[in-house]
Amino acid sequence: MLVKPKYWVLLLLILLGSIPPSNAASTTVDPKVLHIINRLSFGPRPGDVQRVESIGVERYIQEQLSPESIPEPESLTSQLKQLDTLQLNPVELLEHGTTNPPGQKPTQLERKAANQWAKQVLVQAVQARLLKATSSQRQLQEVMVDFWYNHFNVDAAKGRDRLWVGAYEQQAIRPYALGRFRDLLGATAHHPAMQFYLDNFQNRADTRPDAQGNIRGLNENYARELMELHTLGVDGGYTQQDVIALARILSGWGFSRPSQQTDNPFGFYFNPKRHDFSDKVFLGHTIKSGGEAQGEEALDILARSPATARHISYQIAQYFVSDVPPTALVNNLTQRYLATDGNIRELLNTLFHSREFWDAKNFNAKFKTPYQFAISAVRATGVEVQNTKPISNLLQQLGMPLYGCQTPDGYKNTADVWLNPDAMNRRLSFASAIANGNLPLSSVPINLQQWEKIGTEQRPLQKSPNIPVDAWQLTNTLGNSLSMKTQKAIASSSPQIHSALILGSPEFMRR
Repeated sequence: MLVKPKYWVLLLLILLGSIPPSNAASTTVDPKVLHIINRLSFGPRPGDVQRVESIGVERYIQEQLSPESIPEPESLTSQLKQLDTLQLNPVELLEHGTTNPPGQKPTQLERKAANQWAKQVLVQAVQARLLKATSSQRQLQEVMVDFWYNHFNVDAAKGRDRLWVGAYEQQAIRPYALGRFRDLLGATAHHPAMQFYLDNFQNRADTRPDAQGNIRGLNENYARELMELHTLGVDGGYTQQDVIALARILSGWGFSRPSQQTDNPFGFYFNPKRHDFSDKVFLGHTIKSGGEAQGEEALDILARSPATARHISYQIAQYFVSDVPPTALVNNLTQRYLATDGNIRELLNTLFHSREFWDAKNFNAKFKTPYQFAISAVRATGVEVQNTKPISNLLQQLGMPLYGCQTPDGYKNTADVWLNPDAMNRRLSFASAIANGNLPLSSVPINLQQWEKIGTEQRPLQKSPNIPVDAWQLTNTLGNSLSMKTQKAIASSSPQIHSALILGSPEFMRR
């Protein structure tokens, strides 16, 4: 797929970074209004800039920090209710896809049915996430779901997790996205999706043989990633002995099988037969003999560690401020984390009122990830999304499939990962398609098979007139934030491609 000649000037401007924020043209919209919308949301929908101008930046911040106070559009609520698999917990999702009795090999027909069920579950999970991201009024919550899912990443391509990633987001990420970090950490640690993804369900005390007399030993995978990625950070001061100790502490943590009883609605199961009950020394703390409570004590230690406070503060500052966040800001956030016992809402409130966040050099300075670009482009048009497949297709093409990051560190949010010629080529093609009304975003797929067959040709599912995006309305939605150089490039081109050039502009590629 080649970029049409009319887009080459914008592609070069993007790749060369020749339009820094300081060169942006003066506008009638307060740059602070645009900045707060672009960072606390996935970009403005029609009317958002005018609303924030009316109510003020501070009220907008406080509204977004309290998502439960913001009513959701009735159309979004109605769409989500139709996604019936979202209401199922991991146990129900697994049981629904298993029709053969325990110990009996499934037939080819049963395997096909189970595979179709898994596809349906994953498709609905993707639909739900993209519908919320594009249409929800609770934008900061959606932004933080994106942030935390990447932080506690689980890959749908690994076995049972294609059934569980949606439930994982609904049950372990979304409810805690603006709460206490310790609660979020605990929810992810207990969820079957994480237990399966990082193999802790196989983790058993190496002194206890299984039913066949085999001694499989400890599985350190989750214990290591729990410290390196989820809490302390790679330079967090832990040793290999701490990894071993934490693996022993978490031995016996897993999920229930059909023959096992658990009171946990999400399927977490602690198996005492696999647990090492001995005393342990972890990060300098002595954890006395015990069962599941040993793991809870370890999570407490990790959540309250200054190293964790700094690691989380750095990542949040990098996501919201700049690829290399100011040290003073990270220090300030670290102290706030420790003072509030890891209250994420308070941490964000401090960030959004910091000098560094409002430094003009950081305005429009973060390069959008493929996810952020796709969602912001759809939001800018104001289209009511019924079909999320074109968005999902683009994310696949750009190397950022939803729930598809294979490594536990999740997708990065820095420019060096996503800024390259091929990716810009594909972004500009998407911008052109959506601007010309060629994406079937408002067409409703009849069933799973039709959803799967929607390819990358951007052709409507049903015969309907293509409605191009009005360039004047689009400019108004985005706060007339284009630089003089981009405005001149657009003015010298055909009016029919103005909207495409706006969505493909260097300024729109950044937030």
